[in-house]
Amino acid sequence: MFTRGRIGSVVALLVLVVVMVGCAKRPATIAASAPAPTGAAGATGSPASPSAPASSGATPMQPSTPATATPTVSPSGGARPVPRDFTAIADLKDVFFDFDKYDIRPTDAKMLDANAAWLKSHENMLVLVEGHCDERGTNEYNLALGERRAKATMNYLVAQGVQANRITIISYGEERPVCTEHTEACWAKNRRAHFLIKPR
Repeated sequence: MFTRGRIGSVVALLVLVVVMVGCAKRPATIAASAPAPTGAAGATGSPASPSAPASSGATPMQPSTPATATPTVSPSGGARPVPRDFTAIADLKDVFFDFDKYDIRPTDAKMLDANAAWLKSHENMLVLVEGHCDERGTNEYNLALGERRAKATMNYLVAQGVQANRITIISYGEERPVCTEHTEACWAKNRRAHFLIKPR
């Protein structure tokens, strides 16, 4: 028979296991069948404040670990291509996002329209959409925000007629900046969705 001390120890152990499992870090890689995001990142209840040092996420700074790409599984059950198999081309332009947001801006919608038209005319190509953030905020927050940016971009392309099964998304959070200065102009370049392609 369990005593109160033993029951308390078992409960404490279970809570510890749940906390440890919930804290695991991993890159966000999603198959094309992911559900659509519903709005801006601030709507998720994450603590965001322009005065706080937060990235495309506003949580206190913590050391980050590099993200590594892992393949996803396609809706048909086959393995999706790994990110290193894809290459960038000049015909597909990056789109950019406001601080701590993942909604598509009107100027970027025009860029996505052009990207969608190119993809529809090159149906033999698969596309990888990478979500990126600036350096502010925790690694975990930025991985989640980068994923939302990639999903929003994917959903826009699908709405324009690009087949969802041709699209894979991945988030690198803050791990792959194109600019390393600590200025708003530089951070704005890092808050982006980047496109790479691969023949089917």
